[in-house]
Formats: sequence, C-alpha cells, structure tokens
Amino acid sequence: MDHFDVAAGILCDPKGRVLIAERLGGGQFHGLWEFPGGKMVAGETASQALVRELAEELGIEVTNCSSFMHLSHEYEDRVVTIEFFLVSEWNSEPVGREGQALRWVPAELLDADELLPADVPVVEALRQRH
Repeated sequence: MDHFDVAAGILCDPKGRVLIAERLGGGQFHGLWEFPGGKMVAGETASQALVRELAEELGIEVTNCSSFMHLSHEYEDRVVTIEFFLVSEWNSEPVGREGQALRWVPAELLDADELLPADVPVVEALRQRH
C-alpha cells in the first residue's frame, strides 16, 4: 500500500472562517472539499511543503502558521499522514490557481460530510477551538 506524507493549511480569517478547496482530478473524491495542501517531497519539512503547496495552489505567501494536528488515515489504496497547520497570516488573496473552487466557511458550520475522510477529525477539533 502506498504511503504519502502531506501538509495541509487551515487558513483562518479574522471573521472566524476557514478556507476549503474543491477536490479536482476525478477519482472517488472528486467534488469533495479539503483543506488546501499537498504531498511533501524528499528532503522537505512539513512547514516547507505547506508554504510551497499554498503558493502553488492558492497564490499566497504564508507569513504565520503553527502546527495544529497530526494524523494518519488509511484509505482503500493508500495511507496518508497529514500535518495540519493553522495559517493566520499570508500575503495576497487566495485564488484557485488550479481551477478549484474555494469557499470561506465559518468553522462551526463546516460539514464533515463534504470533506475528505482524512479531514473529518479536524472539523471537530476546529469546532472545539471556537
């Protein structure tokens, strides 16, 4: 079974909303939503991967983030280990640079059924935080 290390960002705005991105690319998770981020490359730390991925996907420069949650999730065909970061400051307005839709959602209104299965524990942790 394949294993991937992933870094994901939970962008939090001053209104208490978080940014989620639509999942593209076909496959069983097409159309679900996720916290933006992606796979780490060899020799890269999770925070370095986060900065790179959010620049590529959203066109932003992360200027302040902190580790929030670390978890592993087993799918049918792979295991993902994800380091989630709270991103509280960035430069530029996030845009879906890969054609993905973006939505700002109040943390308490996040719908776990709309998100990737691996992201579900984060929803509960964010609700407890607010």
